[in-house]
Amino acid sequence: MLKKLRQNKRNGFTLVELIVVLVILAILAALLIPALTGYIDKAKERQVIAETRQTVMAAQTLVDEAYAKKNIGDTVTVSDSGDVKPADIAVLAEVEKSCIGTVTVEKKTIEGKDISGVVTELVYTNHGKKCTYKAAPDADTGEETYTVTAAN
Repeated sequence: MLKKLRQNKRNGFTLVELIVVLVILAILAALLIPALTGYIDKAKERQVIAETRQTVMAAQTLVDEAYAKKNIGDTVTVSDSGDVKPADIAVLAEVEKSCIGTVTVEKKTIEGKDISGVVTELVYTNHGKKCTYKAAPDADTGEETYTVTAAN
């Protein structure tokens, strides 16, 4: 009898066992996919912030160079026909020119002194996200803000 039971030993899985395994895999996938897309969105947001920081640093560098060539009291403008061109900022920051939006250069009070030629706002759009840089409202806090929203 024992010999007969050993001979009837089957190999492989039944259809029910395979369906159970597939259902378990589907449940795991349903739980993991939203978590992974959240990580991807956060990574894109961090990337656009990093690219905005690069662009702000490049813009400030070029504005400083242009301001050094100006007479005292003159202002620096950032535009295609201005003192600093967005194309030059894009080359220095190693980003696409089309991603750079508005760049605002103003006077700012730092430690009681009016300083001209400070990049106070910059808008950068890439990866379906729009990042707006705003300089610190005062020198005491030193907190710059990078606000990321969905691009229109």
